[in-house]
Amino acid sequence: MTKPNATLSRDVPYRERIAQLIDGFPLPIDRNALVEGRVPTSATSDFLTNKEQGDWAERLAVKAINDAGMDLVAVPYGRSDSISAGDPGFAAFYRAYQEELNSIGKKPDILLFRKCDAPADKSELCRPDVVSRAVAALEVRSSSFISRKYKAFMESRVADAERRCVELRDAILQEPYGGLLKAKSPAVYSMLRQAVDESFRELDFRRSAWSSSEDLRTLSRLLKELKDNIAKLHNRDHLSITPKLEDLALVGRWISNFNVPHFYLQVFFDCAYMVSFERILSLCCDSQKEGRDFTIESSDVKNQGKTTVKVNIDVGEPVIGRIDMPLHHSEMKELDRGRLLFYVKFDGGTGYLDVASFRKAVGA
Repeated sequence: MTKPNATLSRDVPYRERIAQLIDGFPLPIDRNALVEGRVPTSATSDFLTNKEQGDWAERLAVKAINDAGMDLVAVPYGRSDSISAGDPGFAAFYRAYQEELNSIGKKPDILLFRKCDAPADKSELCRPDVVSRAVAALEVRSSSFISRKYKAFMESRVADAERRCVELRDAILQEPYGGLLKAKSPAVYSMLRQAVDESFRELDFRRSAWSSSEDLRTLSRLLKELKDNIAKLHNRDHLSITPKLEDLALVGRWISNFNVPHFYLQVFFDCAYMVSFERILSLCCDSQKEGRDFTIESSDVKNQGKTTVKVNIDVGEPVIGRIDMPLHHSEMKELDRGRLLFYVKFDGGTGYLDVASFRKAVGA
């Protein structure tokens, strides 16, 4: 991977920096690619629930920013239509949305203005000169995790795996197993002899299944358990901000048109983190940060099997330090054929903006 972020001067206009970073991305991205695809014919319960959760996160973010007493105002900007696949008129809506993506790119969900520059009403946001007055653009993503509980769980799991690795190493190296391993696999024996408590995450080895004696069977079982615990240390142990690869060009296209700094805001059910689009691209162009600060996952099952960038939330700024849990209740949607979809709606909940962290994140 190249490192274009190391050479991009802040004197380079923002839209040009973004274009260069996209061109230097480790996977090919065609900034001029056009969106094509068949119109979806029906929605699912999961889709409707995810949409409701995303809408709730956007409302929470707008209110948290506007209630914080800053000289900034958050204005909803992205599409807020309640129409979904299978509804009358959806095909025309979907084609118009594709045309919009191909023309101006992917609209962010929220625009942030100085109060003196804010539009009088949302209808003015169809004017490019008004949109370009924004000081920041926010793409809001929602996640179904309580982030602090997840972090505590993963820290405990990692600590347990590291402790078990030490116990297994010590058991394997003592006789008779140590002598058997040294004879059967000197390389693995040497690796375990040199392993220290903090280094198990870096270890990997090919395990052979020995079975010609009881001691060899026990040794094989211990090595298998050691390898299983090392695998736990290799797993991604952090929550992420997750832009899809196909969205990077579309976000870049919008930035090319309006030159407004773009940010991702990841809303959990207890807090929210924000990271700039420029930072995401810069990280992904630096192979030294891969595995710690970001991963790129192909065929991500949580994102319709699409290639997804997963940025460690600790890279971002914790801009909403506390969120009161929203109310939630079931809703039903009846399709033309009589099929019923049940999904969850979210109401209420309050986000408490950390003004200093938010200003630091957006540079305002």
